[in-house]
Amino acid sequence: MQCAVEVQDAIAKENADRPVAEQMWFRIGIHVGDIIVQRDNLFGDSVNIAARLEALAEPGGICVSGAVRDHIGTKLPLSFTDLGAQQAKNIAQPIRAYRIGADTSPTSTPVEGTWLPLPDKPSIAVLPFANMSGDAEQEYFADGMVEEIITALSRIRWLFVIAHSSTFTYKGQSVNAKQVGRELGVRYVLEGSVRKAGQRVRIAGQLIDAATGTHLWADRFDGFLEDVFELQDKVASSVAGVIEPALQTAETARSVARPTNDLTAYDLYLRAYAMLWSSARNIPAALRLAEQAIERDPHFGPALAWAAYCYVALLHGHQSENPEANRRRGIDFARRALQVAVDDPGVLANAAYALAYFGEDIEAMMALVDRALTLNPSFARGWFINGVLKLWAGQPDVAVNDGDAALRLSPRAAIGPVLGVIGGAHFFAWRFKDAVPKLLLAIQEDSSYVQPYHYLAACYAHMGRLDEAREIVARLRAITPVVVADANYLRMDEHREFLLSGLRLAVEEAT
Repeated sequence: MQCAVEVQDAIAKENADRPVAEQMWFRIGIHVGDIIVQRDNLFGDSVNIAARLEALAEPGGICVSGAVRDHIGTKLPLSFTDLGAQQAKNIAQPIRAYRIGADTSPTSTPVEGTWLPLPDKPSIAVLPFANMSGDAEQEYFADGMVEEIITALSRIRWLFVIAHSSTFTYKGQSVNAKQVGRELGVRYVLEGSVRKAGQRVRIAGQLIDAATGTHLWADRFDGFLEDVFELQDKVASSVAGVIEPALQTAETARSVARPTNDLTAYDLYLRAYAMLWSSARNIPAALRLAEQAIERDPHFGPALAWAAYCYVALLHGHQSENPEANRRRGIDFARRALQVAVDDPGVLANAAYALAYFGEDIEAMMALVDRALTLNPSFARGWFINGVLKLWAGQPDVAVNDGDAALRLSPRAAIGPVLGVIGGAHFFAWRFKDAVPKLLLAIQEDSSYVQPYHYLAACYAHMGRLDEAREIVARLRAITPVVVADANYLRMDEHREFLLSGLRLAVEEAT
């Protein structure tokens, strides 16, 4: 079945750039049953049934029998559309047939080789804009511009918006809208360019129907840097108006509050934001830039919230030289961020995450994240933070679901942090065999974050796989001298002791 999905995906990609007259489409039918083999020939009812199922499939599609459906179960992220009982030629009994699609559940995790289904509302991915400034140093400005447009579009609640961490995996690649639509499961793709020259900026964009490749809208916006936020709003409103004309400008001309009027502070914030996701080792440098932005504008909500997040990362990763002072400063930044957050989902979620880590009432912090997700249901990081807080609160099954939702909204993002949460949730639920592969993948993607090592070492220790626990502890010590740290962010005593006892056993074996 996986082979069939990958074959159809590869053929569709080949067809995407070819004229209609040169495209080739195939049907696939699959059945499970006994066959007769004579030299190179196959005979029997099972072969005939597979052939009949092939005829029922759509061009580029897959059709399977009920026997295949029963064997597959939930082993692959696929949906099965029941076609009912089909009477096949020369087959005595009707055949139950199913048409195959990618899993349509909102929390399914996409895998390589499958096509993501379209959501039940208008959906869009904003690709990285080309930097036309002739200056590689301005790359962060173009990236920040796209992030702001994604944020503006995400405030339109009837619109499903893919997170920037997924769309930015296409940065520097030559891809077409059809491919992006299939891989991200969206109807529309926005691409464009940013040209910054002195104090002037030009944003050019075009909206494409990913299913047909049709250009629906194209425009450009010129202005001065002090008008950069209005330019972002114009692009977001124009795109939304094309996607859902019925809502007209009343729904799309939303006034997004400016995060800051100080463009130097905004520039510093963009530089910090660009550093945050490259590696945990860059957290101190990102924090310095964020604090410089805050010095220029003490009410800059996004910078305050991300600075608070940086202090959490410093403490959690054992990079802090003065933990108590850093803790106080992180709390101060998070509380100040909430004072100016208004309805900014990112500020609400990041500040709640920081305050929850520093010991504030976790129920209140989860309520703040719920508010952020109400404001922006397509906020992938919001779902991730929701999962983190649910894990800390002792709700591992909910944490897994929230992590899966974050992956669906950002299917090509850096998945290490999310898999770390999902793996940790399986660990606390005693699902060790589910936890291990998630945590190994989290470490593989970014070896500089310590939390997955903690969960994995303790997991191996509780499983009795002490050699592997010893190896993980050795790898962790290459990052930090602290292995058995406090786990006060975990609100349930039994979860805290479960983690620490596993870590202590792993460390004993490693010494």
